Amino acid sequence: MGNRGKMDMSKWGNTYREIWEKAEWAAIATSGDGQPHVVGAWGDDLRRLTPSLDETIVVPAGRFHKTEENLIRSSRIEVLLASRQVRGTRSPGQGCSLIGTGEVQTSGQYAELARTKFPWARGALVIRIESAKLHL
Repeated sequence: MGNRGKMDMSKWGNTYREIWEKAEWAAIATSGDGQPHVVGAWGDDLRRLTPSLDETIVVPAGRFHKTEENLIRSSRIEVLLASRQVRGTRSPGQGCSLIGTGEVQTSGQYAELARTKFPWARGALVIRIESAKLHL
């Protein structure tokens, strides 16, 4: 499938990879009690745990208590990444959404990896991407 809209996860397009490599920040959305909930993470922190875009990405989890509570009810999650350094279709700036399922892990391989690189982390937010779409 082309870069606009949903894509085959086994074939990351160059635009998605470039956004991943240059994103300054990420917004991570979950839903609970009928309300959206958004937390943020720095792009550099994402890349320290997941150096290149893959079907599973790992985010250091500091507090993320409401995110964890929401994911226990429904594992659905969406991550919005953006960078002005990536050329968009009409102007400077390109973004993408990574959509899938997530869970906060406070023990195990991913949690240990997060705590090794981020002593303040209580664990890791592990996201398994099912689809992606471009914005801008």
